[in-house]
Amino acid sequence: MTTPKASAPTRGYTATKEQLQVRLRRIEGQVRGIQSMVEEDRYCIDVLTQISAIQAALDKVALGLLDDHVRHCMSRANDEGREEEVRTEMMAAVGRLMRRG
Repeated sequence: MTTPKASAPTRGYTATKEQLQVRLRRIEGQVRGIQSMVEEDRYCIDVLTQISAIQAALDKVALGLLDDHVRHCMSRANDEGREEEVRTEMMAAVGRLMRRG
């Protein structure tokens, strides 16, 4: 006898999950492309250019997730009286995104 699975919670990105997965698979392909470039001893600047493109693509995904978080999760938290907790969590996530290198 199998137990029915509990439904996954609705996240801010749930409505665009398929689009998000397509973007992430594209980024994954770009990373594999860089691995090939290194294997082929491609020019350093070309490799760095591709890394920059991947970082920009990841930034775009991250900003989209933050936007979804504000529109969905923070709105729900406000209704539940948890606004400060969720705002603190979001600002910590933004801080982590901004610290690089």
